Formats: sequence, C-alpha cells, structure tokens
Amino acid sequence: MKTLIQNGTVVSATGRVQADVLIDGEVIVAVLAPGSALLGNDLAASVDRVIDAAGKYVIPGGVDAHTHMQLPFGGTAASDTFETGTRAAAWGGTTTIVDFAVQSYGQRVFDGLAAWHEKAAGNCAIDYGFHQIIGDLNEDSLQAMDGLLGEGISSFKLFMAYPGVFYSDDAQILRAMQKSADTGLMTMMHAENGPAIDVLVKQLLAEGKTDPYFHGVARAWQLEEEATHRAIMLANLTGAPLYVVHVSAKQAVEQIATARDLGQNVFGETCPQYLYLSLEENLGAPGFEGAKWVCSTPLRSRAEGHQDHLWQSLRTNDIQMVSTDHCPFCMKGQKELGLGDFSKIPNGIGSVEHRLDLLYQGVVNGRISLERWVEITSTTPARMFGLYGRKGVIQPGADGDIVIYDPNGHTSIGLPVDGNGKTHHMNMDHSAWEGYEIDGHVDTVLSRGKVIIDDNSYLGARGDGRFVKRGLSQYLI
Repeated sequence: MKTLIQNGTVVSATGRVQADVLIDGEVIVAVLAPGSALLGNDLAASVDRVIDAAGKYVIPGGVDAHTHMQLPFGGTAASDTFETGTRAAAWGGTTTIVDFAVQSYGQRVFDGLAAWHEKAAGNCAIDYGFHQIIGDLNEDSLQAMDGLLGEGISSFKLFMAYPGVFYSDDAQILRAMQKSADTGLMTMMHAENGPAIDVLVKQLLAEGKTDPYFHGVARAWQLEEEATHRAIMLANLTGAPLYVVHVSAKQAVEQIATARDLGQNVFGETCPQYLYLSLEENLGAPGFEGAKWVCSTPLRSRAEGHQDHLWQSLRTNDIQMVSTDHCPFCMKGQKELGLGDFSKIPNGIGSVEHRLDLLYQGVVNGRISLERWVEITSTTPARMFGLYGRKGVIQPGADGDIVIYDPNGHTSIGLPVDGNGKTHHMNMDHSAWEGYEIDGHVDTVLSRGKVIIDDNSYLGARGDGRFVKRGLSQYLI
C-alpha cells in the first residue's frame, strides 16, 4: 500500500515546510516539494491512497514515554488495559507509548518483564516499548540489569517514594546508578522524599484532615525539591544519566536547570496536569470531587506560580518533554477507596488521549512555538529513549507514524456528545479535563502507514501495535 499525503505543512522540531509525504508500506520513503514527480511519474496517479492535508499540519506521531496500563496500585489496578489505553492514545494522535514493566518486591526482574509482555502482546492499537521498574533492588536485580538492553529496554525506574512498595534508599540508588553509568541505561527517578511524606500523612490524618486536598499538603514541594537534588548529587557522583519523571514543583525545575548548566546529563519531564491544574482549584474541589485529580507528584499551588514556571521551562528547555504519567482510575469503586482517608485514594490521572491537544493549546495561547510542540511531544521523547530515526521524525526510513492536525478544527474534551457517553475514549467514568476546549483537532492518524483514525472514526484493530526495542538514549550531552 502506497500513501501520499499532499498539500500539508510538515512541521518538525526545527521548522515547517510545505511538502508531500510518500509512504510505501509501513515506512516513509520520500518528503517532496508539493507536486513533485518521482522517477518521471505523477505521484498521485501512482499510489493507492491520497490524503489531502491542505490547511493542516503534518507532524510525526506522538510519543508518550510515561504510561501505566493495567498497573496494580493501592488494592486496585489502572482502569485502562493495553487495548483500551492504546486505542485512546491513537484517538489523540499518540502512535507510540513507553509503558513500565514492574518488578515487585520479592520478584525477579525478568519475571516482571515477562508478565508485562504477556499483558501487552497482541492487544495494543499502536506501537509500544517498556521501561523497567526496579522495585526490589538487590544483587540479583543488579545482575539482571546487565541484560535489559538486549531485551530492547534502555531505561529503568527507581522510587524515592512509597516505602514498603517500591522504595529504594540512597545506598540502593547509588548502586543502581553505578550500573547505569557502566551500561548506559537511563536512570529514571520518582523524586519525592517518601519517609518524610509518610510522617506528614499520619499527622494530617490524626488531625482529621482527610480530604483529597491534603494529599497535596502531605507531598509538599520541599520534599520534591530535596529528593530531586539528592538524586542529582548521586548521579553526579556516579556519572549516571538521570531523567526525573513528572516534575511538578518550580523548585525541582531549578535543581535540574542548575545541574544542566553545569554540564550534567540530567533531564526532566512534566505532564499536562502540572501545566494546567492546581492544588486550590482541583484537589481543593468541594467534598470528595478532588479525588479525580489525586496523583503523585501532586498538583501545585497556582498562587505560587508553579504552572507558569513549568511553561517557561518548556520554552527554555530546562524541562525537555511532556509525558502523561497516564494511570487512570474510575471514581466509582476505585478513587472511592480513599473516602475518609486521602492516603488511600489511588494515585493517577487519565490523559493519554489529550496530551497533543492540551499542548497545542499552549501554541495557540503563545506559551510555546509550533515547532516546540512537535519537539516536546514526539521528537525529544524518541531521542531521549532510543527511538529516534524510526519514531519522532518525518524523514525517509522512519516509520509511517503521522498525524494530520487541523488548526482550524475544535475539540471539546469530556463533554457529552450524545446519550451514550463522553468524547474521550479512555476506560474511565469521568474526565480530569472536563470542559476543556481546544482550538485544534486530530483529523487523521497513521501508524506504520495504516490509517487508524480518520473522519472521527477508529479504523484500527487490536494487535496493530508491535513491541519496539529501544537503543540507548540519543539525547545525552
């Protein structure tokens, strides 16, 4: 199957140009000036399908490098399966996710990885890869890390939070980072001071402060800044590359920026919720409503300027990219587990379908440039995690992962469209983005050359997605 995308504006991380894109089978084979002929033949007459992208942007498919499909957490599990979650991602213009395989306490690393392969295989609508969570860092785990790259996994995640579940102490982190420096694996860090958080949680509950708002109070920004600094210092000592996940506090951004200014391989991601939502307006919603927005790291105070600072950090590259940390839970039967005790609310927000739209609204509002939009949602994630060249770019040899985005379109998130449901396609009974209006629309999505979204219809199928082996980071200084 040959596909020609005509008359669109191809947008990359470095610029935009009027160009036609030719896909043969699953791969892009040419990016040409409009109306070009190839080997003397009229392209439009020689292909199987022509897509007219006049007046629209043609961008590389989104790469969401932080998702949690089917993740067990707090006595329940994330409500999106690999099938439902990747289908929702496709609706929003994301054509690759990197999820987290989990090694639980007492489990062998490769047994955890095998369990995640079993969950995902044959179920995904789009391509997927894995990071490896090391939840029990011991001698066996350290030895297993030597084999991760051979499995196409070039990054692992540690937690400075959640004592008794995923927590690694400084000695364990040091040893893992030494392994990271030796192998080139990227160390990913959930940077919050978990033991201190646990003390604050107990104190707040003892004072009768049980509402969702106090989730944000217990996980104060000082505990994110301190853990971020500590992780950076351990990475500095060992020479390990460090990627700090879901950065929400402006003070943590400043720690990352300082390290980068000194030439250290330290990187940070933020998420849409930290750019738009807040402690006061969302976690502080009346009654139990704030549970919809309980996630960790938590939403921060708008009065303290965290959101504005994060947008600025995206412009200046102090934060390199935006992922979702997609980990959805329904209110009914899941978030409700924390009624009367905020510490028992499953931590997570569903956003995998909305990332491209929410960040495009930042373009409309003058927060970031059109090129930066592509860079932080596709190109940098691909480079950061060893996918670039195949993903994150429109060029010959790359996979035919392409989104045709209409800047004159409109997207209403979460609002009812008929009597049967909501506009989002995630497996959730609510939307964290209810009522958000986007001045743009995902019109057509191709995954490896196959049209999977078009004309507000899903044309893909379970099993379209394949596991993608990743190489080492292509973003190191």
